[in-house]
Amino acid sequence: MWRALHEELAPEGLAVITVAIDRSIDDPRPFIEAAGATHPSLIDTEHRVADLYNMVNVPTVLWIDEDGRIVRPQDVHYVSNQLASITKFHNRKPTAALRAWVHGDAPAYPGDVVADTKVADETHQEARAAFALGWWLSQQGRAEAAERWFVRAGELAPHDFTIRRGSMPIRGIDPMGPAFFQMAGEWAAQGKAYYLPLPDTATGDDDYDAEPIEELDLEAFARSIEEGR
Repeated sequence: MWRALHEELAPEGLAVITVAIDRSIDDPRPFIEAAGATHPSLIDTEHRVADLYNMVNVPTVLWIDEDGRIVRPQDVHYVSNQLASITKFHNRKPTAALRAWVHGDAPAYPGDVVADTKVADETHQEARAAFALGWWLSQQGRAEAAERWFVRAGELAPHDFTIRRGSMPIRGIDPMGPAFFQMAGEWAAQGKAYYLPLPDTATGDDDYDAEPIEELDLEAFARSIEEGR
């Protein structure tokens, strides 16, 4: 879908750039190639983009204008509704908002971009430092020492899934396996949202009425992942 949006809106001046935050350049390569991406598809093995833009989950989207200014705070933007019944995030409003901005029909964001942009506090910054240390230790072959810092990073920033889930493949844990689904399930059981979209594009009943989706719960999705392997 990002490819389709890129090809649709590129004549209007939109440039889509996707960044995979992963352990190595080889991990996301099959997905990039399968998607047949026609836009720049980058791979960040050092988690720098998450640090720079305070991204705590994927997919996170930033809109940057032709002058290099961030014109919309960090937002969740799925372009496929495959997982919408699990994430409770429908793509109808975000996609419409993107098209409206590109066509010049609406501003990128109706609120105060500076005030609403999420900035990491001191504890969150400490968590990112702990993650960076764990990643460095892992690269040095010191897995046991690295594990302690990965765990510490997750304790300091339990809401940051670029840390908690992002450390899984480095630690030899399947990021789409039982450990991930247990983590996501425990978070949801606490009444906490896995995704926090901006209010102007938040999913409502009207989205499902306008564009119905296939119902899929977390357990069913986990089974489909296992069956596909």
